[in-house]
Amino acid sequence: MDIWGFGIIAVGLALVVSALLAAALRAGRAQAQPTASYDVQVYRDQLAEVDRDLARGTIAAEDAARVRTEVSRRILAADKDARLADNKGGRGSVALAVVLGMLLLAGSGVLYWQLGALGYADRGLKTRIELAAERRAERPTQTQAEAGQPQQPLAQEDNADYAALIEQLRATVAQRADDLQGHILLAQTEARLGNFSQAAKAQAVVLRLKGDAVTTADLITQAELLIFAAGGYVSPEAEDALRRALNIDDTDGSARFYWGEMLIQTGRPDLGFRIWDALLRAGPADAPWMAPIRDRMPELADLAGVQGYTLPESDTLRGPSQQDMNNAASMTPQERMQMIEGMVASLSDRLATEGGPASEWARLITALSVLGRLDDARAVLDNARATFDDDQTALDILTSAAEQAELE
Repeated sequence: MDIWGFGIIAVGLALVVSALLAAALRAGRAQAQPTASYDVQVYRDQLAEVDRDLARGTIAAEDAARVRTEVSRRILAADKDARLADNKGGRGSVALAVVLGMLLLAGSGVLYWQLGALGYADRGLKTRIELAAERRAERPTQTQAEAGQPQQPLAQEDNADYAALIEQLRATVAQRADDLQGHILLAQTEARLGNFSQAAKAQAVVLRLKGDAVTTADLITQAELLIFAAGGYVSPEAEDALRRALNIDDTDGSARFYWGEMLIQTGRPDLGFRIWDALLRAGPADAPWMAPIRDRMPELADLAGVQGYTLPESDTLRGPSQQDMNNAASMTPQERMQMIEGMVASLSDRLATEGGPASEWARLITALSVLGRLDDARAVLDNARATFDDDQTALDILTSAAEQAELE
């Protein structure tokens, strides 16, 4: 609804309400007769009493005439006062109704100024959903999103010998398009340096070479690398990786978190709210996605049209804050790695104390290898295998993660 439509409706409603108020006030005054009207009735009763006294002979004719004259004079005066009071009351009712109507108009204008959007046409639910679908289909690609990020030089290792090995790795992998282990190592190395765009390119080759053997952890790693490279934006390419991951395991918390973020970014906060609210209630309390969700849920509830939303009770949460996520685009590679290390530490602590599915153990193993903490990754692998020694499906997931991390 534009400003003119809103104005017409607001004025119309104000006039209707003002008319109803004026009618109610006038009706109330008509029921509550003024004092002067009572005086008129009393004087008329006195005249009738004088006539009765004269008929009974209890009063002389001269006295009766004198009383009639005095009472008649009082009746005229009281009647005049009653008419004046009635006119004044009517004008007061109209004036009060006008004032109330003006207040209604002013209040409507203030409310529209605070909550409305000047010049923005009203859109029904169906139209908004269609526009959100168009926005999602036409949003920037990964390449466009990365091009809009602040330009930063490719991060390099400070150690000269190790830097030479990295350059050699890059050159070797570039000549071996089908070297799976080489591309896995390159993706991990570039991610550790904070070169997320280059890491995503290497991880894309890993996905291609693995084919049907690709795991949920592989796909989420790719999605995260693309999202970090785009400064927190979930591109169509990242969406595709997330969709494939959810097709394999639709309960994975990280994939669902990023899928909800994608929906929010593309104009469907209602769907994003449902996903995040379910994650928030499912826990665990210290999952790395819990803190960002809790920070944003009150605002997201308003966008989704959920009234009176209350965050569920939770224990102390660990993990990156929403402010950290918002600043991801401007972080240096070292700062981004610190944030990733915080997420890894949170996941590691939770799995050590509360346990979790094999997919999360696999993600921890992969993340530790990306950070170059291979000894820690091996220790986690041994612990996980001992935990799932009677679950062959879980062991296969762990073996795949170990192979990707080059622990075997």
